[in-house]
Amino acid sequence: MRAVRQCSRSACSRAAVATLTYVYGDSTAVLGPLSTSAEPHAYDLCEVHAERLTVPRGWDVVRLATDFVPASPSDDDLVALADAVREASRTKPQRSTPAMRPGSAAPVTHRLPESGVDGEIGRRGHLRVLRGDGE
Repeated sequence: MRAVRQCSRSACSRAAVATLTYVYGDSTAVLGPLSTSAEPHAYDLCEVHAERLTVPRGWDVVRLATDFVPASPSDDDLVALADAVREASRTKPQRSTPAMRPGSAAPVTHRLPESGVDGEIGRRGHLRVLRGDGE
């Protein structure tokens, strides 16, 4: 499934529309349309960050596209999403197990005070019912 890729800039959650790569030997930054797959040495940018791109002094910018349009979902994306939802609904939830103390075979447990201690009448979850002065 081809997921919508987000902008590589920190704190930006917009959809990526362009890919930025560098040619260090030529001191050149290349900004083009969004690549078909995420590359480890490339940066995906949203329209705002692609428009505001600046490079170090002495570097050149090659813009392969000037109009950046977000990719729309294809039929393959919708089918893959439906398959993922079906697969998730088929799996059974795993049974949780208590945490183990490091170096011990005993699980981590917390002992709650017994009922009636310190004027406690009852308990529901983390709430306690205490005796009042008039009781």
